[in-house]
Amino acid sequence: MKTGINIRKTLIATMAVASITFSCKDSFLEVLPTGSLGEAQLTSAAGVEGTLLGAYSMMLAKGYTQVAGPNNWVFGSILGGDANKGTDPGDFSTINPIQRYESNSTIGDINGTWNAKYEGISRCNATIRLATKSTALSDADKKRIIGEARFIRGYFYFELKKLFNNTPYIDETTDYGSGVEKVTNKADLWPKIEADFKFAYDNLPETQGAAGRANKWAAASMLGKSYLFQKKYTEAKGIFDLVIANGKTTNGKKYGLVAQYAQIFNAANDNNEESIFATQSSMNTGDVQNSNAYDVLNYPYNTGADGPGNCCGFFAPSFDLVNSFRTDANGLPLLDNSYNSATNAVKHDYGVESKDAFTPDAGNLDPRLDHSVGRRGIPYLDWRDHPGKDWIRSQPYSGPYSTKKYVYYKSQENTLTDGSGWTRGYSVMNYTIIRFADVLLLAAEAEVEVGSLAKAQEYVNMVRARAANKASWVTKNGNPAANYVISTYNTPWTDKAVARAAVRFERRLELSGEGHRFFDLVRWGIAEPTLNAYLANESKLLSTMFGGAKFTAGKSEYLPIPQNQIDIQGKDILTQNPGY
Repeated sequence: MKTGINIRKTLIATMAVASITFSCKDSFLEVLPTGSLGEAQLTSAAGVEGTLLGAYSMMLAKGYTQVAGPNNWVFGSILGGDANKGTDPGDFSTINPIQRYESNSTIGDINGTWNAKYEGISRCNATIRLATKSTALSDADKKRIIGEARFIRGYFYFELKKLFNNTPYIDETTDYGSGVEKVTNKADLWPKIEADFKFAYDNLPETQGAAGRANKWAAASMLGKSYLFQKKYTEAKGIFDLVIANGKTTNGKKYGLVAQYAQIFNAANDNNEESIFATQSSMNTGDVQNSNAYDVLNYPYNTGADGPGNCCGFFAPSFDLVNSFRTDANGLPLLDNSYNSATNAVKHDYGVESKDAFTPDAGNLDPRLDHSVGRRGIPYLDWRDHPGKDWIRSQPYSGPYSTKKYVYYKSQENTLTDGSGWTRGYSVMNYTIIRFADVLLLAAEAEVEVGSLAKAQEYVNMVRARAANKASWVTKNGNPAANYVISTYNTPWTDKAVARAAVRFERRLELSGEGHRFFDLVRWGIAEPTLNAYLANESKLLSTMFGGAKFTAGKSEYLPIPQNQIDIQGKDILTQNPGY
């Protein structure tokens, strides 16, 4: 299919249905017949539903670059300082300039990310057009299908807004005719994003008949998040209040926190009570791209049969992230940002051979660290103790840590993984785009800004209390694997600045490596000082990767508009972002 946004509507409608050839273990996705379909088939009930499934499927970025996946592992987590690219300098080298904030408009993976989002938007628009035209759908189904399509479209435009700021807006009313439609990127996307989520909220049912479909509460959560990104705190508070009080999963169970933190990232526990909206994946369909293939590189390196994937050492957690899990004598985080000091930094095995002795850090740590990061001497799920350097491709380039969230268990190999590809790492695991803890912390942020500090503290303490559940801690020989010390905030918050700092820090600890950090820093207006401090700290040991790197305020907050798109549309139509 032609790249760019100039895709003709008949082609995209046909391709949207023809490309859906997969099934899912726990959702509504079904195998559909392939081939070109006529208008009568496309406007049938099955045809419209098939086109909608095509829109859902693009959330996996299937067929596009791995950096375009819904987890934003590069653009949200690596750019946010939670991790670095990992592996070595020559592997997937187009990420190298991105992580150094030296992106340019000709990087193919940035263009591929743009194309993946607009492919999804095109499928949404096709669904809305077909549903509107269809005489085979009941009014209720028509309203539901259009609501789902607008939810997905709102999601894709939200992603584009976070990544590129303003981009061309195309909806189902755009008349492509027989030529190419050219649309500028001068209009603000926020009102369009709000309108899609609001329509979905008003028209979707509270619960759906199958996992994976957006419902009223998923739309409400994303609407509230879009309000918060615009600093509409009162509006955000109002909608989050409704989600927290009334939100329900597909099976009608009230949203809540999963009792054990690790179970959020366990494929066997997908679509749990904390999952408000998640992408769905599948296995043994003849195409490993139907799994969460965007994560296939993000396993420890060279694990053999003793670890997951056996490839490739990407997405290595940063020193800065690991150090941020240090807690004080009261079990609270170091909000003064002293966690990178020589006194507080977490002991690591950088430069230590796996055959040589190493004793892990004995200081106070938040237990979420060892659910989020693989580090020497600590059990790595049910595989084995992380051996350190033997599982790291290049310590001088990526550091001593391995990613741990969204990694499959040894007991799940070939049951919740698809081993038919070039690596064993194609797992069948949902990525949760928004979960209940995220909503609680977004709500806490809104509460701080409107002055309700006690309610904000309540929400943060709910999240921290779950982390303090000793039954969920990583253990070794029947005991906690490290010196886990964590508590709730027991002194009432009376200072708005202190409360704000606590909420923001909690988002980092709770959601680390889940693709949120960079976008949070940008919307808070603190990306430049935070990320330049991060670069200075990381470059002490990772100078090959970060030496001389710099975040530039007024430029680095957004990716460049891809040059391919400017060439297609014309520089009088697409305006390049500042600094590129």
